[in-house]
Amino acid sequence: MDKNVYKVLVPHDFTAVADCAMNHAAQIANSFDGEVHLLHVVAKAKEVDAVKEKLTLIAEKSDAKLGTTTRVIIRIGNIFEDIGDVAKEIGAGFIVMGTHGATGMQKIMGSHALKVISHSEVPFVIVQSKKPTETDTYDDIVVPIDYSDVTKQKLTVAASIATHFNSKIHIFAEKENDAFLQTKLDRELSFAKKYFSEKSVSYDIVLANESGSFKKQLIQHAAKINADMIVIVNTRKGALLPEFFGSDEQEVIANRAEIPVLITNPTQKIVPGGVMGS
Repeated sequence: MDKNVYKVLVPHDFTAVADCAMNHAAQIANSFDGEVHLLHVVAKAKEVDAVKEKLTLIAEKSDAKLGTTTRVIIRIGNIFEDIGDVAKEIGAGFIVMGTHGATGMQKIMGSHALKVISHSEVPFVIVQSKKPTETDTYDDIVVPIDYSDVTKQKLTVAASIATHFNSKIHIFAEKENDAFLQTKLDRELSFAKKYFSEKSVSYDIVLANESGSFKKQLIQHAAKINADMIVIVNTRKGALLPEFFGSDEQEVIANRAEIPVLITNPTQKIVPGGVMGS
């Protein structure tokens, strides 16, 4: 296996949303002249041959349609335990995984999936059933900013993506009534302005209209500008989203606008050659 080839891993369960994940993975892989790797995990060895044949057919059709190079991986075990291992083994730059929206969040929100995302050395792009068109690119990326201490990590990730895809960053900042927290937020925004300017990344800043309900306002803003991606950082071991997202994080990942959400851990940086520790 060529270690220099950029790889995007897609866990595939033979559903339509997994096909959608393949479309996003193809976009990313093609932008790096890379490959898509389809992963399916079976429970028993006797299932391997039939599943490999089925997955290979999907890969061939995808390559013909999307102009990708797709490879098939079959593992015996548990999908939630094997995703991270396979991603590390092949040196994947992204894991693109589908979710069936709010009614199907348990498919990726269980304890096993939380562990995979929180401990993965590879960032996840979570998508829904809305497929990108042939002309779609990641032109507009929304980055929520609060006063947390992971803002700099989030900016690093966003800047790396924006530089590669020539994207515009849309900073959406929380509004604070507390003067102390607002001061901290102002410092984060000042840093963001300087950081993106130094990286020559195009950006704008929009403030939430009111304090509270930040998640709801974030999604509304992202939908209003027809954003292509929302970038968030996981701040706590064992948690899926930053603390300010609270317990109803599915509001962001399973947003009604079906905007892809990139989740990365604080130790990761996304670079053209893959993911490296900070």
